[in-house]
Amino acid sequence: MAAKQNVKRRCSRPPGRAPDWKELFYEKGYDDTTVDDIIRLSETSKGSFYYYFSSKDSLLDTLSTILDENYAKLEDELDPEMNSFDKLMYLNYRSHSFMEQKIDVALLSSLYSTQLIAKGDRNLLDQNRTYYKLISRIIEEGHVRNQISREKSIQEITKYYSLCERALVSDWCLNRGNYSLGEYSKEYMPILMEHFRVDQPE
Repeated sequence: MAAKQNVKRRCSRPPGRAPDWKELFYEKGYDDTTVDDIIRLSETSKGSFYYYFSSKDSLLDTLSTILDENYAKLEDELDPEMNSFDKLMYLNYRSHSFMEQKIDVALLSSLYSTQLIAKGDRNLLDQNRTYYKLISRIIEEGHVRNQISREKSIQEITKYYSLCERALVSDWCLNRGNYSLGEYSKEYMPILMEHFRVDQPE
C-alpha cells in the first residue's frame, strides 16, 4: 500500500523540474538531450512525462515561469516612491542581469526559437503572466503620477516595452552572449523608451 502511495505521489508532480532538466541541457546541450534523459533524471515514467508535456520543446515553456518568479521577487525590491519610469528601467536591468547570470544563452536561444515555430499558444506572450501584469501596473501608476506619457494606452506601452526587451535578448542570443546583457540593456533600454518618459519639474 505504501509503495502505491509513493508511486502516486511521484507521478502527481510535473516531471523534469527546472533544476533537473537545466542541468541536463547545460551538460549535454538542448539538442542532444532526449526525453528519456529527462525521465531518468527526474525519476518518473514516460507516461507521466507526456501527461504534463507534449514534447521536449514544451518543457522550455516552464522557463517563463522561472522568469516570472524572478519578477515577483524584483517587485518586492521596488521602492514605492521610485519614479514609475525608473521602476521599468530597474526591472529591465535586474531581469536581464538575472538571465545573463542564471540562464545559459543556448537554453534561452532554444526557448525563443521554439516560441517562433510553435503552432499553439506562445507562452512568452501570455498576458496572464506575472511579467505582463507587473509591467502594466507600473505603467498605469506612471499615467496617474504623470511620470509616463499618456499619449499611448497602457496596453500599447506594455506591448512596446516587452518588444524592446525581446529585441535586446534576441540580439544577445544571436551574438552567443559575447557581451553583458544587463549592462547593454541598462544603457540602451532608456533610449528605446525615452519617448514615454515625462520630464519632471526640478
